[in-house]
Amino acid sequence: MRVGVLTGGGDCPGLNAVIRGVVRKGVQEYGYDFVGFRDGWRGPLEGDTVRLDIPAVRGILPRGGTILGSSRTNPLKQENGIRRIKENLAKEEVDALVAIGGEDTLGVAARLADEYGVQVVGVPKTIDNDLSATDYTFGFDTAVNIATEAIDRLHTTAESHMRVLVVEVMGRHAGWIAIHSGLAGGANVILIPEQRFDVDQVCAWVTSRFKASYAPIVVVAEGATPKDGDMVLKDESLDSFGHVRLSGVGEWLAKEIERRTGKEARTTVLGHVQRGGTPSAFDRWLATRFGLHAIEAVRDGDFGKMVALRGTDIVRVPISEATAKLKTVDPKLYDEVGVFFG
Repeated sequence: MRVGVLTGGGDCPGLNAVIRGVVRKGVQEYGYDFVGFRDGWRGPLEGDTVRLDIPAVRGILPRGGTILGSSRTNPLKQENGIRRIKENLAKEEVDALVAIGGEDTLGVAARLADEYGVQVVGVPKTIDNDLSATDYTFGFDTAVNIATEAIDRLHTTAESHMRVLVVEVMGRHAGWIAIHSGLAGGANVILIPEQRFDVDQVCAWVTSRFKASYAPIVVVAEGATPKDGDMVLKDESLDSFGHVRLSGVGEWLAKEIERRTGKEARTTVLGHVQRGGTPSAFDRWLATRFGLHAIEAVRDGDFGKMVALRGTDIVRVPISEATAKLKTVDPKLYDEVGVFFG
């Protein structure tokens, strides 16, 4: 059997660990051949490949990013995209495909499997942790650790100048990074996309913190939206999956806090630093296990499935089920951490 592997969407720590797990087990135990497709769905669209074997994956476990490259290419928006993919898979004699990605990449994989008969197994990847059907996605733990360390460092500079520091973290539709890093980092306000926020209430929490002789830290997810306004956008352009570019809410909120409270407020946008660098031990562990179980699914002919974490077990679920809806922060969890606001 010859197996293709691709990594699509935004990069994240742990992608290389999945590739390594897939190839090592596939070669050593099943005798499979592997081919890597470059830059997400662009690879099978254009027939752009790279050889994958054990020497190719040696030493990549601790490396961030992906040795295959990634992109947000949407083959469903390309002329004859599905036909071109199927032709290139046949040309490369690829019997099965392991697609590693998030909501968009796996959404394409689900269509290919369910509607066009392509033999695909999915692996869930996103720092946002917003894929349903799995308790955790790899990349999330590393992003939370990076954001938490940044918040820890910002406490001291905020208190040195007694100013408000607004920390903008990633999270388009789900506030998992914000709520985990905010709680772990001792933030005084956490704002997430699932709950529209009242700027006056934020200012009240900030003022309360100053009265206690502490400088406030506000953590805000990039997709958080004020009650009396719209989502703050970097620009109006869309990617091939129809997503706008976020970022900007942190700067906007800092200006509003300063205007309404008279306290100096600054913004730190963590941005892509949350995606970069070496993966945490947990993400290496999870990504490796996902890779091992993904190639097992290929061996079993269990296509159209995604590997997922349930408790400590790796299970298989339909890709279409995993991408049907996003996993968002439960309001009860948000209320639980609210005791630390202000």
